[in-house]
Amino acid sequence: MTSMSNYGDLRAELETLTTEAFRPELSEIDRLPTLEIARLMNGEDTTVPTAVAAQLPLIAAAIDAIAERMSRGGRLIYAGAGTAGRLGVLDASECPPTFNTEPSQVVGMIAGGPTAMVTSIEGAEDSRELAAADLDALAVTADDTVVGVSASGRTPYAVGAVEHAHKQGALTIGLSCNAHSALAAAADHGIEVVVGPELLTGSTRLKSGTAQKLVLNMLSTITMIRLGKTYGNLMVDVRASNEKLRARSRRIVALATGASDEEIERALAATDGEVKNAILTILGDVDGPTAARLLEESEGHLRVALAKASG
Repeated sequence: MTSMSNYGDLRAELETLTTEAFRPELSEIDRLPTLEIARLMNGEDTTVPTAVAAQLPLIAAAIDAIAERMSRGGRLIYAGAGTAGRLGVLDASECPPTFNTEPSQVVGMIAGGPTAMVTSIEGAEDSRELAAADLDALAVTADDTVVGVSASGRTPYAVGAVEHAHKQGALTIGLSCNAHSALAAAADHGIEVVVGPELLTGSTRLKSGTAQKLVLNMLSTITMIRLGKTYGNLMVDVRASNEKLRARSRRIVALATGASDEEIERALAATDGEVKNAILTILGDVDGPTAARLLEESEGHLRVALAKASG
């Protein structure tokens, strides 16, 4: 049972956070026309990319460190509660279809488990021990990266995850929307995207959530580019798991090679539908098994494999 004095301490702490600040100029927002409220929200949202831009050097350094670990077989693990946790799960779940990663390579941990994706799990975010237990279930190693995500930068689950991962020798990143946060201080790489007070006081699913989504997009996407999961700006590791993705696979091979439809079909048939391999058979003028061998020798980097084929 939390005492009243503890509640007082927490309230005092929240009042120091930029993300929790009250904006008196918006205290009559509920009396405005709908279009005017929409304009206000839209104006608020335009400030988010600028706040992210201020952190780009730190984001880039974190990405290079993640890619170095993942190239050794490590995993990218997000840990957060509420909106922050859901955004991590979202980013992780989109990596397999986009980059043909295994589901275990990019993982989203949310306080309270899968049920918390759609239902608020009371108290889960307050437990550092729960974060440690969730990481232990994944058997975190020194090759892994754990990204704690928390708008406030003080959520015990996110801070606890970073602290526990650090003890295991893992790379740690703390993504917060407040300056001088406990989360950033606990991490090897602290990224603090200060977006300022929210339109609705303390509703950090708004600008803070948008900022977190933008940074998570960068962490996963640019890491995958560094790992050779793309060729130029083409998703050559896309997993063709439905009709739309099968059509996209053919389009990607066409954009990369300029080959005829018939040649593309032959290449995909010779490579079991693997886009990257099919491109290599066409541009490198090699057969399917040779393409697979060259890509394996090149650790999946198509440009390196093409150089080997032409050399």
